[in-house]
Amino acid sequence: MNQSAMTERERRWRLVLGEAPEQSGQWSQQDVQMNQALSLLYQSESDRRGGLGSSSPKIAQWLGDIRQYFPSSVVKIMQKDALERLNLQQMLLEPELLATVEADIHMVSTLINLNHLMPEQTKETARQVVRKVVEELERRLAQPMQQAIRGSLNRAQHSRRPKRIQDINWKRTIQANLKHWQQDYQTIIPHELHGHPRQQSSMKDIVLCVDQSGSMAPSVVYSSLFAAVMASIRAVSTQMVVFDTSIVDLTPLLADPVDVLFGTQLGGGTDIAKALKFCRQKITRPEDTIFILVSDLYEGGDAKQMLKQAAEMVNSGIQVIALLALSDEGAPFYDANHATLFSQMGIPTFACTPDQFPDIMAAAIEKRDIQQLLAQNP
Repeated sequence: MNQSAMTERERRWRLVLGEAPEQSGQWSQQDVQMNQALSLLYQSESDRRGGLGSSSPKIAQWLGDIRQYFPSSVVKIMQKDALERLNLQQMLLEPELLATVEADIHMVSTLINLNHLMPEQTKETARQVVRKVVEELERRLAQPMQQAIRGSLNRAQHSRRPKRIQDINWKRTIQANLKHWQQDYQTIIPHELHGHPRQQSSMKDIVLCVDQSGSMAPSVVYSSLFAAVMASIRAVSTQMVVFDTSIVDLTPLLADPVDVLFGTQLGGGTDIAKALKFCRQKITRPEDTIFILVSDLYEGGDAKQMLKQAAEMVNSGIQVIALLALSDEGAPFYDANHATLFSQMGIPTFACTPDQFPDIMAAAIEKRDIQQLLAQNP
């Protein structure tokens, strides 16, 4: 290893270990400032020099420093750590500070949580920050979602048992039966018929029932986005309900996922049984309904009632899916006992990333075996 590489490696270790400039040899002025920005956040409370305290100017300067010295991915981590370690909620309650943050899904979750505490002059800035993140997520996820659902609907719509002669797709039927050409009769004897897609207002009813307890925050963000995307597809009817110990139907807001997000209230208790009962009453076509419960299954209400409501949904013909998390984080915390009981009812119960969700929805619409799909693509 050459000397310059060794120097850079040593420099990075000294920054990580938080050595004071006088202990670290010859540091550049930038190194000193980077060290100070790190020290304000990561040194113990007794050793933290200066600190951010409750001073808005200090917070603004610190936000500017970390944006100058660290890449965006690191800035987001440091902001998140500052909120948790230093309880800097005021960072998000003043528009001039909020405008300087690097926004990501965790920041969106925090803003939603603080929504009812924000002064009016901050709310519009907060909406702008949230919209920026939502638009970035839409660019990544909306098109795959639309393609997966429309493709699955087209396949699900095709019928091999058309009930009326006017429903027969003659071109496709002839092509499929050419092998059954009867030379003596100069005709085709069709062994299978192909029908045109069914014409109706919606092929599927999709109900997203989302637990808005604090631990489910990223799932709430992604669920809101996907619900808005699905609501834009006329061939499906989409509803979104969020719950803690109370229930809110956000379906009227689905035209704009930002409105949906600001209609939620993260935190509070959890009454899954109550939410399942509420949603059951809204379902009018059980055989054509996909019901997605997004929850960690930690029931704060009546667990027996929760299991009873879920079982009755399955028995009525509703296609039920339990998503333990819809996030980038990987394995979630969840009630393993309830997850097992849901699985034993035949309810697919799993966590998935946002990139996997379109394929899950496509499989559900086509009534393919989701458990098999998960086994193939864990």
